[in-house]
Amino acid sequence: MEYVTLKNSDLTVSRLCMGGCPMGGYGWGDVQERELVEAVHTALDRGVTIFDTADTYGLGQSERTLGKALGQRRKDVVIADKFGVRAGNGPTFYDNSPAYIRQALEQSLRNLNTDYIDLYQVHYRDGVTPLSQVIDTLEALKQEGKIRYYGLSNIHKEDHPELSPFAGRIVSVQGEYSLACRKNEEELKSLRDDFSMTPLTWGSLGQGVLTGKYGKDAVFAQNDRRSREIYVNFHGDKLLKNLSIVEAMRPIAQERGKPVSAVAIRFILDWLAQSVVLVGAKRPDQVVSNTEGTDWRLSPEELAILDNISRD
Repeated sequence: MEYVTLKNSDLTVSRLCMGGCPMGGYGWGDVQERELVEAVHTALDRGVTIFDTADTYGLGQSERTLGKALGQRRKDVVIADKFGVRAGNGPTFYDNSPAYIRQALEQSLRNLNTDYIDLYQVHYRDGVTPLSQVIDTLEALKQEGKIRYYGLSNIHKEDHPELSPFAGRIVSVQGEYSLACRKNEEELKSLRDDFSMTPLTWGSLGQGVLTGKYGKDAVFAQNDRRSREIYVNFHGDKLLKNLSIVEAMRPIAQERGKPVSAVAIRFILDWLAQSVVLVGAKRPDQVVSNTEGTDWRLSPEELAILDNISRD
């Protein structure tokens, strides 16, 4: 396993993070709690030390499952949680107000069965609450010992002026990034270099299309979000483009003796320096495949092939 220290912090974490969206039990087809718990244990045994979740994943179910799976090993890991999406009763909306941050945190602590969260992240900005007010609230929670550090997610160029006063205090930023989605590449590099934040990539396998398991006739059940056209990686011309990327990865995977998914993960680790790659998993075997993306490097020639085929 490879490790990196998150910027502006003393949190040293594995560069592979187990993503907790499937742990919510909603929108990813058949999901079994027993297999999820085993997947967490497999991740721990293979050197994964950071686990990402959010209060909105399964309306707290992801947090509860993660807390149960970690048990006494909670003290050995970094829990990265997210807040700011209010769902459950009526329409879903974003809320970054100080009162709601505290309310959300207390519920997440109960769900996770812990008394602190290592990295507390704004899931989405609400477009109303000034970032300075959000940061003041998070700083207060840090002083109270309820969180250790804080980060942002889904931040874009129009947010940069508001970010400037807080450079050096925010430790991380999450953004969608993979061989199937490189639109945020320069943005993540800028946030890393200009604002001193560690990039955490979500959608790192393009919702699974970069595993090599799916063809152009892939069909998903209604209880799988990928059946909806909003999940563009599995529909139309975008799917065909992604499948061409997969075909470029196959000979590299074969030559290296790695799963196709490991090549997709390795590209991010090599191409986006100092990053942490988030990858969700439903079963232990998926965790094993994902961890095979660590502790080796793609050659310059292999990187060039993947860079060229995946550019927009």
